Amino acid sequence: MKYTLLLVFSLLLSLSLKAQDQIQWMKFEEAIAANTKQPKMILVDVYTDWCGWCKKMDKETFTNPKVIAHLKQNFYAVKLNAENTQRKFEFMGKTYSEADMAAAMRVRSYPNFVVIEPGLQNIAQLPGYRPADAFLEGLNELVEKAFRVKP
Repeated sequence: MKYTLLLVFSLLLSLSLKAQDQIQWMKFEEAIAANTKQPKMILVDVYTDWCGWCKKMDKETFTNPKVIAHLKQNFYAVKLNAENTQRKFEFMGKTYSEADMAAAMRVRSYPNFVVIEPGLQNIAQLPGYRPADAFLEGLNELVEKAFRVKP
């Protein structure tokens, strides 16, 4: 009995630690709501199901500990499927599907990373696959140039 409890406890602890080492992806409207309580930049990962480079970003870049830590500290991270016309949400008085929002943000290639500043007025894009270090470098440069903020 002791060993069973110890095994269960160890398993739960390892799952909890693993969950902390991942990016907590949100829906668009969840990030907007969180931003009203605690303003932060929003990083929107605009992807499609068929995009191989998007899957490579998920598997390699977004599992990198430096990327995870940077995104957790500085952004609300959002996943947005550019071809999903079914899921709807409200933003600034209008109803959007994920596909509508991707089009409104003028995303035309995948993967594409849209950064929205905390005031929700300005956006900037970082298109294309990048390994972890190049992603962080490009993201920091984009934020600094577009919003004059040092991350």
